This record gives sequence, structure tokens and C-alpha cells, in this order.
Amino acid sequence: MKTLAFSVLSLLAFLLSGQAFAQGNQTIPTTYGVGDAVEDFSLKNVDGRNISLYGYKGSKGVIVIFTCNHCPYAQLYEQRIIDLHKKYKDKGFPVLAVNPNSPDIVPEDSFGEMQNRARQKKYPFAYLFDEFQEVYQQFGATRTPHVFLLDNNMIVRYIGAIDDNPEAPNSIKNRWLENALDSLLAGRLPNPDFTRAVGCTIKKKP
Repeated sequence: MKTLAFSVLSLLAFLLSGQAFAQGNQTIPTTYGVGDAVEDFSLKNVDGRNISLYGYKGSKGVIVIFTCNHCPYAQLYEQRIIDLHKKYKDKGFPVLAVNPNSPDIVPEDSFGEMQNRARQKKYPFAYLFDEFQEVYQQFGATRTPHVFLLDNNMIVRYIGAIDDNPEAPNSIKNRWLENALDSLLAGRLPNPDFTRAVGCTIKKKP
């Protein structure tokens, strides 16, 4: 009887530990990776309206780019981001730009300065303010600019840099984002689907 009781207790303990292990592994990812579905978010655009990510679900996808005003890399890529929107919006992939920086750290990235920049440069895309710095952390963005290309199901298909040459657009050898977009338009998954983002670190409020 003691042997039977010990066996039953051992089995029960095993099952309980297995259940705890399973529950412990059912954690929500802290950041998105390629292949992950992205949750909706809503942020204030420079025109004062709140814009939702899922408002783009009628498109073939969306190019989410974390960028800002002050960063030299963001400035180097600014015209390329405008050109990307103009080239791919009508193909179903608009740009959705998000400023993740705290104006307490960088005053040039305040909402008012965002409005000025968007007006001066005639941004043809939405430029949203991640005021509470929650969205960029959910995505796992670390730099400006940092690209997250989503498909029509809001699944991440490419993460990383726009191309391989911030300083010299005429000397670009690898147009990673454009290649990823063209792959999705052709019904293929991007390859590569991940590159290292190069730019300024995101300025987080302490």
C-alpha cells in the first residue's frame, strides 16, 4: 500500500509540475519578432487625430518606421522614407512613421516640433507620437530609423534597416526594405527578413 500511495503521490506531483511548467511557458512575448502578429495601437498624428494601426487592414500591409526629428540618421533617411511611401502606397504598402523619443530628453522631438517638421518636409504619411513610449517597447525598436514591415494580417515579415548606406544613397548595394516589399508583392517571404538597424538610440524617459 505504501508503494502504491507513493506512486500515486509521485504521479500527482509530476502532473502538477508539468502543468506549472506549461503555464510558466504561456508568457506573452515582450517584443515582436518575424512571424509574430502585431496588436493594434492608436497614437496621435501630427494633424491632431488619433490613428490606429488596424485602420490599415484594408491595405496589403504597412511599413512601420520608428523615426524622429533630431537624429542625423533619421534625417539622412527622411527623403528615402518619403520616396518609399510614394512608391509603395499605391501598391498597398503605406508608411506609418512613429516618433518614440521623449521630448524631456530631446526637446527637438516634441509633438510641436513633429508638426513643424511634417509641415516643412510635406510628409505624405502619418507621423505619430509614441507619447507614453509603450509602442516602441512592444515592437522592440531600438534605433531611429527602425523598420517593421507588416503584411495584410499584421504579421511581421521584415525587421531592420532600410538599406546598407545611410550616408550615400547613390552607393547603396542592398535595398533590404524594398526587396522585402517586392517579395511580399510577388507572394514570397522576404529573404533576408532581418537586418541590423543602424541609427540613433531611442531616447527613453528615466
